[in-house]
Amino acid sequence: MVEVSSSSTRRRDVANRKPSTPDPITGRLGDDERELAWRRLGEETFDVVVIGGGVVGVGTALDAATRGLRVALVEARDLASGTSSRSSKLFHGGLRYLEQLEFGLVREALRERELMLTRLAPHLVKPVSFLYPLAHRVWERPYTAAGLFLYDTMGGARSVPGQKHLTRAGALRMVPALKRNALVGGIRYFDAQADDARHTMTVARTAAHYGAVVRTSTQVVDFVREADRVSGVRVRDSEDGRETTVQANAVINCTGVWTDELQRLSGSRGRFRVRASKGVHIVVPRDRIVSESGLILRTTKSVLFVIPWRNHWIVGTTDTDWNLDLAHPAATKRDIDYILEQVNSVLATPLTTADIEGVYAGLRPLLAGESESTSKLSREHAVARVSPGLVAIAGGKYTTYRVMAADAVDAAAPDLPGRLRPSITDQVPLLGADGYHALVNQADQLAARHGLHPYRVRHLLDRYGSLVHEVLGLADGHPEWLKPLAGAPDYLAVEAVYAASHEGALHVEDTLARRTRISIEYPHRGVDCAKQVAELMAEVLGWDDARVAREVEVYNARVEAERDSQSQPDDQAADARRSAAPEARPEIMEPVS
Repeated sequence: MVEVSSSSTRRRDVANRKPSTPDPITGRLGDDERELAWRRLGEETFDVVVIGGGVVGVGTALDAATRGLRVALVEARDLASGTSSRSSKLFHGGLRYLEQLEFGLVREALRERELMLTRLAPHLVKPVSFLYPLAHRVWERPYTAAGLFLYDTMGGARSVPGQKHLTRAGALRMVPALKRNALVGGIRYFDAQADDARHTMTVARTAAHYGAVVRTSTQVVDFVREADRVSGVRVRDSEDGRETTVQANAVINCTGVWTDELQRLSGSRGRFRVRASKGVHIVVPRDRIVSESGLILRTTKSVLFVIPWRNHWIVGTTDTDWNLDLAHPAATKRDIDYILEQVNSVLATPLTTADIEGVYAGLRPLLAGESESTSKLSREHAVARVSPGLVAIAGGKYTTYRVMAADAVDAAAPDLPGRLRPSITDQVPLLGADGYHALVNQADQLAARHGLHPYRVRHLLDRYGSLVHEVLGLADGHPEWLKPLAGAPDYLAVEAVYAASHEGALHVEDTLARRTRISIEYPHRGVDCAKQVAELMAEVLGWDDARVAREVEVYNARVEAERDSQSQPDDQAADARRSAAPEARPEIMEPVS
């Protein structure tokens, strides 16, 4: 009798737990769903094809699907692989926009923040407090208080506390890390935060739950035209090079900083241009800044946030033009030094480069008009029907993605058959939201059932919500999957399995950089657990030993290139070092020039 290895047995067991046909109930993005999606892309005609798997793209897919439209979404790389995994991870009203008199933008953002906290994603979006240190006597407190009063009145204090004024002694008790001479007092206020990549992925799965075809590693390489209108797109599988044509009544370009490239590919003249602005953040251990609250610091150029992030602080950001590789923006030594200089100006014990656990750089898609006056729209968004059958949307901010998505679908109305129903996504909770609060109350029982610490279960609930049963259920018969990952004790092994089986992770990079945040939360940047994660994903995706080795090699090369780039003095040198790393997706094509 031939003995079957434990690895082979597990792979077969995981495969056997897959449904024989794709199951839309949980919006699963697994192997079966991926193959079915490819067939559907080539065989069906859709009302809307959305290009781009960032938060605006997945939000647009969800908006269209819940209006009853036939929807497909394609993404060249991974969900949230661009800007939407590299933000400040805040759902905020934009307090500083009050100074620019953008009251409408602030009111809109605060409404969206409230929806996320209370109805749409309470499992993913949480309140977070910030201390604003006052540096000037007499005028600064009433000036800032007036702005915060407006903020609270517009909706900033509905489900979170309003502003609280503190003396210098009170502020230092809240944030002992501050230099005594760095402030004369302070004001605390609340906003909200979320893991941007997980939130974006959950919106995508919710869209799939409501019938959207969602397929990553699917790159648009051309547009299909009939006479003067766009009637679909030609797509290429970034994994194996297959191509097919997708027919649609309307195509919506939600590609952020790639908007102009897609416009050129379509052959249509754009109504607006997009400028990429690089924002860099660093991640440091929680014990390096002794504080009960986050910080918001005014700088000569903008503001700097110190944001609590589980056992860490996220500190940033920068704001500089970027004209190099859009897929892999690189942080430089100058960027990192700037952040350290700004935050150290108020800290009693300065941070050093040795304290940095992670660094990430993202690109904001800012609107760039043909004059200085139109470039003022940088944090607004713009949507245009570029030509019959083609809509483009860009600009905006993460917090208002749902409003942007509704506007994009509305703009496609002339190309859609029949009457377009109004947007209802303000009434559609994301997957995992329903039942979340009850499960939080039952965390102790759930922990006992699975042999986990209640703290661990609460952490899982804040990542998966009521889908936690699905996650933990994968470990039935495999208790070793309920152990922490080697080198990343905040995460269980089963989470890597679930990333591949349900969340559309196709590469180790997808799991370490986006389904988890191991790539920025640990000094090893994921290198110490890359092999284990690859082996766990192999259980689901059927990788052989050679594929496991390649995944680890590619991921380690990415980390090495990023570290190297972060020691370079300028963007050009950093870009050259970062771009030298191999792509995880072997058939990805260079953009059109």
